[in-house]
Amino acid sequence: MLKPVVIVHAKLPAQLLRKLEAHFQLVIFEKLSAETMPLLRQQLATAVGIIGTGLRVDEALLQQAPLLKVASTVSVGYDQYDLPALQRRQITLTHTPYVLNDTVADLAFALMLAAARRVCELNAVVKQGQWHKQSESGYFGVDLHHKTLAILGMGRIGQAIAKRAYLGFDMKVSYSARHDKPEIDRTFQAQRAELDQLLSSADFVVNILPSTVETQNLIGEKQFALMKPSAVFINLGRGNTVDEQALYRALKNKQILAAGLDVYQSEPIATDSPLLTLDNIVCLPHIGSATAETRFAMQSCAVDNLINSLLYPNDPQKTVYRVN
Repeated sequence: MLKPVVIVHAKLPAQLLRKLEAHFQLVIFEKLSAETMPLLRQQLATAVGIIGTGLRVDEALLQQAPLLKVASTVSVGYDQYDLPALQRRQITLTHTPYVLNDTVADLAFALMLAAARRVCELNAVVKQGQWHKQSESGYFGVDLHHKTLAILGMGRIGQAIAKRAYLGFDMKVSYSARHDKPEIDRTFQAQRAELDQLLSSADFVVNILPSTVETQNLIGEKQFALMKPSAVFINLGRGNTVDEQALYRALKNKQILAAGLDVYQSEPIATDSPLLTLDNIVCLPHIGSATAETRFAMQSCAVDNLINSLLYPNDPQKTVYRVN
């Protein structure tokens, strides 16, 4: 009996491929490109499942996948999936929450500390042979401990950030959320507030908001003007939640002290972006979950999601992290 076909559009570890091969016939595309996409679309005709990242799953693609039952993304976000189109066809979409919360929260503090203490800027000073003892006061940054942190979006990652801030750095935590979070308030002495109040009172602002209609360019000229001149802004959410031109002007004109980015409106960020000309910004290449341990945990979760959804769709004892 032939095994059902599953398309793998990602590079998965051998042990996870073996786990899938025990149940499915695999068609593997380690990289998506203009050359591989026609073949992938052709293989969709017989596929019951797809697993990976970076593939735009929309109406046009789904029309070529009449047997598809499950799409498993190796990510928490699912911006590239057309949810209404999936729902119309009763195709289950799964993702990988929880496993990356701590890793992304760690990176939030790496960016906060790097921006506040000018780590990248001063690393360049030393490596370029420009370290002069008499210039020590010119190397001053600002402290993180005992400051006020505003977290924009108090989901799972926000809670992990709040934990580190309160227990590790004695920070005062405030946050934005659609609803009150009594347990967060109680555990971390946190306080929910409206956006304008958060921005005007915070020393550090960490944005982890998802991309929605409401959050498009939510942080712009007005919002940066509300922040303290000593404020540090961090974006780990989605690039399109921040007006990058407004951020550039705020940094250039010293409206805020510094910034740290892991996400951008367009990725990779253009090499001629004015943001890259500034000393008071730390820019990373979207590595929020990029550790060996976390990426394996995400891949493993995605594989289990796919197997459990296809083979045990009605078994409540099988964990599946469904989006729809």
